Amino acid sequence: MKTLLLITSLTLVSQASFANISDIDAAANTMNINELSQYSEQAIDYEKAYADYRLAITANIMGQRQLATDSLNDAQQTLESLLDQDPSADPQALLAAVYGMQISFDNSKGAVLGMKTAQLLQQANDLEPNNPRVSLVRAINAFYTPSVFGGGLDKSQTLATQAISQFEQPCNEICWGHAEAYTWRGLAKQQQGDLKGALQDWQTAIEVDPQYGWARYLLNQQTVKQ
Repeated sequence: MKTLLLITSLTLVSQASFANISDIDAAANTMNINELSQYSEQAIDYEKAYADYRLAITANIMGQRQLATDSLNDAQQTLESLLDQDPSADPQALLAAVYGMQISFDNSKGAVLGMKTAQLLQQANDLEPNNPRVSLVRAINAFYTPSVFGGGLDKSQTLATQAISQFEQPCNEICWGHAEAYTWRGLAKQQQGDLKGALQDWQTAIEVDPQYGWARYLLNQQTVKQ
């Protein structure tokens, strides 16, 4: 009996250790903090950082600010270590997204992390100009950056549209963000008064990923208002 329990435990650990991006996305879509925490503890390298990033977003939504902060710090450490070994576009883009969340938590970090974010996104775009996740994080960054500082809603829409187009390319390894690109473009449209366009984008996000909870939530919000 003890042997069976040990084998079962080792199997579960092995499965969690090799959790892929789609596993992490599935847990994030259902806001499953326990699963995301497990992936964060047992995954390695980029997958660990991505799990921490999604855990931070989920924890923040659920009001667990300290967990969100700690998860962002863990993601930052993992990604900075990865980039020390091998600078590449996807870790650069994800680290830029992590920095962006850290700035939103503490505006005093904006002066330092804002510059680092811009540098990372420029480097990532130079390395892989057709990488959809790079375009997506650039779109998110533009959404929160005033136009006088190189951002703005028009630029955010343009970059999100670029990401959407790039997501049509075949993807075999790091493949998150397709539905998210439609969602951010919809948010930019909403901010500019184009609610019909926003609703269309959020609906398309669900068609791309039927389990994508954020777009479904945004659509439900509008239904309640009506």
